[in-house]
Amino acid sequence: MSLSVPQLPAISGTTFKVGIAAACYNERLVGALLEQTVTLLKKQGVKAKAIEVIRVPGSNELPVAVKLLGKKQKPDVLIALGVIIRGDTIHYELISEAATNGLMHVALDLNIPVINGIVVAEKQSQAVERCTGKINRGAEFAFAALHMANLKKQLSK
Repeated sequence: MSLSVPQLPAISGTTFKVGIAAACYNERLVGALLEQTVTLLKKQGVKAKAIEVIRVPGSNELPVAVKLLGKKQKPDVLIALGVIIRGDTIHYELISEAATNGLMHVALDLNIPVINGIVVAEKQSQAVERCTGKINRGAEFAFAALHMANLKKQLSK
């Protein structure tokens, strides 16, 4: 992940509905991302009742979850949160690639922006740094979500 965060203007989220699907696998790390994400959304004006959070077993289930959430809630933007850490096999590569492709398909199918907030790391220490360290990835995912919701709103006029 890059350390060079884009410098974009703040976006008010007062009119937006946000759907979030978060994996339960690597619970402590995903929980940190979820807390950071929701905190930034609320700070930017998204009302608590306009944020729907659902939990799924793991990152592989995120594309289906965001699609179901998108169809049910019709949010302005969807966010998928997960953490995938390399193990002794290539399983993490398969899951991260499938989830990424699935999330893009959902965004294009539903015409709702989907933020891929899945942190993929080579080792546990990298995942910890990316989810609970100095860099606030959850806030970055929320910030991207607000910008994409705003873009959709502007281009839908």
